[in-house]
Amino acid sequence: MLLIDRTGSERVPVPSLRSRRSTAWHLARQNLEMVVAMLIGMVALGLLQQLAWQSLNFYSDVGVLVIATDMAISMGAWMRLRGHSWRGIAEMSASMYAPFIVLLVPYWTGAISGAELMAWGHLLMLPAVGLAMYLRRAEYLH
Repeated sequence: MLLIDRTGSERVPVPSLRSRRSTAWHLARQNLEMVVAMLIGMVALGLLQQLAWQSLNFYSDVGVLVIATDMAISMGAWMRLRGHSWRGIAEMSASMYAPFIVLLVPYWTGAISGAELMAWGHLLMLPAVGLAMYLRRAEYLH
């Protein structure tokens, strides 16, 4: 949709409802692609780690950081393949670690269990990733 300004000489583009929907769909699709990449990394790299070093995930605090690393590696590879900047990949990776790091304090004090650390960390990762995408919308809308 275009609007003509008061002088009648200039046209100003106004985002239509359709373009907002397509923007939202594009961001949702990008988010879904990254979640799938993270799941693939968590499973594939987790299996390799179990073969190479079975006791690596023995402690919950170490385990969640290893899982976050697995997901960050695969998600970062997918993002790089899709043309994202290294800075964007680093920020997105940090958003995946942040919930676990915040939850380590209650875990170490005994306020939450290892299972709760794992569950809440993964749950809080979704809005953290969404926030990273929101703060860098221009990069995710390319």
